Amino acid sequence: MVVVDAAYAAKELGNVEAAIRSRDMDSIEFAGLGERQQRAYHLLAAHPDWVPAVLAAVPASVRSTIQDNLTAAQQIDSLNGARSTLPHWRIITPPSADALMGFYREAQQAYGVTWQYLAAINLIETNMGRIQGLSSAGAQGPMQFMPATWASYGNGDVNNPRDAILAAGRYLHAHGAPADMNRAVYAYNPSWLYVRAVMAYARQMFADSRAYFGYYNWQVYVQTTTGEVLLPEGFNG
Repeated sequence: MVVVDAAYAAKELGNVEAAIRSRDMDSIEFAGLGERQQRAYHLLAAHPDWVPAVLAAVPASVRSTIQDNLTAAQQIDSLNGARSTLPHWRIITPPSADALMGFYREAQQAYGVTWQYLAAINLIETNMGRIQGLSSAGAQGPMQFMPATWASYGNGDVNNPRDAILAAGRYLHAHGAPADMNRAVYAYNPSWLYVRAVMAYARQMFADSRAYFGYYNWQVYVQTTTGEVLLPEGFNG
């Protein structure tokens, strides 16, 4: 029987973060690694008292990675809070990781916004496009644009991943990117919690681009007042 404790979490996170950064991984293996990675972080979030022991036990090479991922999740959880009911979303299969990377790089080429920031925003907003539906504020599409903002910066279909990612690059550029990414991301969502989360995820992808393939495979979880709920692909609320 596996004992699930701080030592287990440290071993699992150390192994999975190292494996994601291995040059021997292929796309099929990344799917399983991303799910393991996400489950391990959710386990640690449920047991915050384990964090000091976990950070002390993992290899130094992944310590900052684990701290950044924990920090980002804490910022987003603080920003979103807990829901009393499940959202009225459809959870769909996103474009492939390579297809999304192509859209990020196209936006980078056009607007100077480094792809890591676009991927981090896409991750936070809709888990790389898995979430289809309105936010509580009425934003829509894989990059979550309000209708008035889309009218100013969008071109095409707000629900089309390429159109939405290009619009995000256009918006960020208009608000200070790439010279001042803090300012640009704050304009995208005026919360320093949000900015810190974007920067933490982007920092990991800057440090090693393979981190992106772990994040790409994260599934949709929502915090509710009765606990955390997984919304699998195919969910239709």
